[in-house]
Amino acid sequence: MTKRHRTAVRIGAACASLLIVGASPAPLPPARLFIASDSTAQDYRPNKYPQSGWGTMLRCAFGPEVTIANHAMAGRSTKSFMAEGRLDAIARDLRPGDTLLIQFGHNDANQAKPERYAPIPEYESNLKRFIAVARAAGARPVLLTPVTRRAFKDGHVVPSFPTYSDAARRVAAQEHVPLIDLAALSEHWIDGLGPDGSRVYYLHYAKGEGLPGFAEAVDDDTHFSELGARRIADLVAGGLAGAHLPIARHVLKKRASLTRATAAGGPSCAG
Repeated sequence: MTKRHRTAVRIGAACASLLIVGASPAPLPPARLFIASDSTAQDYRPNKYPQSGWGTMLRCAFGPEVTIANHAMAGRSTKSFMAEGRLDAIARDLRPGDTLLIQFGHNDANQAKPERYAPIPEYESNLKRFIAVARAAGARPVLLTPVTRRAFKDGHVVPSFPTYSDAARRVAAQEHVPLIDLAALSEHWIDGLGPDGSRVYYLHYAKGEGLPGFAEAVDDDTHFSELGARRIADLVAGGLAGAHLPIARHVLKKRASLTRATAAGGPSCAG
């Protein structure tokens, strides 16, 4: 090889290295995330606005390669969700590599509704059934403790469903399943806002103010406004980002749409 040829080879190799270093990262492969939960997470029609679920807003925490199948439904507990065949419907669609988020407790604790009520031993058994369904399909289950209500005493948040939160934590430890302690995360956040600062994140509207969803006045400390759903979704996304799961690498590092200070009028992911 001549001196000129050797020089050309070195220059060509250097250029190739520069091309590799400067190349855009390969796109992430498609991923699917399923949500099994209640009214706090469900998708709502536009005529229910501003009521919003964190499952709807969680879509803003991911890029277009992630598909979210939100099966959350109002009034459902672990017991009624299974009785109505909703877990079976998820099972038919789950594939290896999928992620299943499981958040219940609000309706499991409702003793006035026997079709919903699941005492703690039954609740734990039901959660294990959800986990087993996910694992049988090759999917990854994630447990969430029930999100907090806006309930204050002496200026501080009162834990909403402490026995159900503790039960979810026990099941997660027993089954070696990732846990997002949404009860603790949301309680800490709401407590820091205080009774007045937290109102905007729940459904508190005067007559006509909350249109189209609420023609009459509403004072609801359980369900979220658009801004509340966004903030809870951000807490869930942060929990997923810290989990040792494949879905974690899909969580966007910058999630400005979930921490915006003004409502967008719907589930827009614009910052």
